Amino acid sequence: MTESALTKPEIEFPEGPAPTEIVIEDLVVGTGEEAKASSKVKVHYLGVEYESGEEFDSSWSRGESIDFPLSALIQGWQVGIPGMKIGGRRKLVVPPAQAYGERGMHPLAGKTLIFVIDLLGVS
Repeated sequence: MTESALTKPEIEFPEGPAPTEIVIEDLVVGTGEEAKASSKVKVHYLGVEYESGEEFDSSWSRGESIDFPLSALIQGWQVGIPGMKIGGRRKLVVPPAQAYGERGMHPLAGKTLIFVIDLLGVS
């Protein structure tokens, strides 16, 4: 699968209250190597706030994918990405406790976040 195979996703505005537990939904099931908790992953992703639907970050908007060890990411990604296979697209709805905390200095603290992640590589 090439990086251009999957384009920047559109996230539909969610209905109802934000979930209190992480929600993991496969939008496209990949067929490549599976990500493990110890993996370094190469991804394209889009992040929006659950309440407002506003985009706060997107690797597509920057025009390049990113690589990082899963262990260095927010808990929601550490829980939500393992088991995903290269070529897949997964949506994660991450409550504050598994994102940037219930409160704090981070601008996204206290917010439920929605991510759509395309897994491009695993090492």
